[in-house]
Amino acid sequence: MNPIVAAATVAALMAAGSSASAAAQAPGLALAGPLPPAGQMVRAGPLPVRLTLAQAMEEADARSPRVLAAAAEVEAARGRQRQASYRFNPILNVDVENFAGTGPYSGFAGLETTVSINQRLDLGGRRRARMTLADAEFVAAQYRLEIARADLAFEVRGQFAATIAARDDLALARENETRTRELVRVAQTMVDTGNEPPLRAFRANAALVQATAELRAAEAGETSARRSLAALLGVATPPAELIDGEIGTRPADVDARATLDVRLAETEQAIAEARLRGQRAEARVDPSVGLGVRQLRETGDRALVANLSMPLPIFDRNQGNVAAARADVAAAAARRENAVVTAAAAIANARADLDSAEARLAALEGAGIEQAREGVRLAELSYRAGKSSLVEYIDAQQAYAATRTELIAARRARAEAWAILARQAAAEGDADHQR
Repeated sequence: MNPIVAAATVAALMAAGSSASAAAQAPGLALAGPLPPAGQMVRAGPLPVRLTLAQAMEEADARSPRVLAAAAEVEAARGRQRQASYRFNPILNVDVENFAGTGPYSGFAGLETTVSINQRLDLGGRRRARMTLADAEFVAAQYRLEIARADLAFEVRGQFAATIAARDDLALARENETRTRELVRVAQTMVDTGNEPPLRAFRANAALVQATAELRAAEAGETSARRSLAALLGVATPPAELIDGEIGTRPADVDARATLDVRLAETEQAIAEARLRGQRAEARVDPSVGLGVRQLRETGDRALVANLSMPLPIFDRNQGNVAAARADVAAAAARRENAVVTAAAAIANARADLDSAEARLAALEGAGIEQAREGVRLAELSYRAGKSSLVEYIDAQQAYAATRTELIAARRARAEAWAILARQAAAEGDADHQR
């Protein structure tokens, strides 16, 4: 048999055994599906003219570069996961001896050729450690993708609520300005007829100046809020109309230990532990074995050769890296405990804020706002009839505006508390898709 052919046969047998062993030891790799098309881009084009909260979150998820980047990181981790399963490549050695010498070894008369294959054996568990680490890093990348989506949904919920509140503030400011302008007209008429002193007209005009200033501020605030929402959705032109009223089902009790942030912290702890196992495996000795064929030119005979090589861990036993990896495990465990505490506090605070906002809304949306509105109507009738003063009428208007402002603030607080609970309740594979 030709020595090159023999060596190739040895290499094929080694490769076949390596592949079979890899398939047997890495069944989880079957979960790695095909990669997405290269050059995938975020969604472009205008937003719907009338935008609901559910549509806003869907648009943000489809248009966000950060979500696309996190998805690409998942595919990168999938590639590293696949790479980690491969064994060490065999090494082909070709040795040529006993040529270009003197006497019987002059020229190529005594040439001896040896072709061998050397394979490093993974007795220390390096491949298993690599695969465990890559699996954990793949899971962590998936969690980071879901967290990116959940964070984006949280931001959209908050900005959507802020834009709705700004819109309602603008509507209230316009209503106040219109009512105050009418008040100036009525006050001037009563001054002209002698029913009020001229000072009352000045007082009414001062109230109009204040209402106009508040209207301009509300217009600027509403424009800024709509632009911020548009930027969050990845467009320059804000939607023409927002459809509010979407809150959804109150999230069930959320276990802090089941939140995405805690799960990611647990996965990062598993990554640190896998790295520690990897560093310990690096400290172990992996021998290399070889098998080949030698051809003796002088006699034309062939013979098998075998070799074994092994590093001697006299100086470097990877002690420093093992100690560092052990400290990283302790740090990851502490970060996991901190994530649990932080999530529990966020959930408790959000539930308290939600209960408070709903209690305020129950009082304001019931008799509170109706009483304030009726108070303005009666104060206006009384003032027109000359039975009450201008100051009383202005006080009634201000009380109504304050009640409306409190109602708007309570609705926004409820939406923001709900956004926090929805963020904490986001589960793997379902982050921000609870809409």
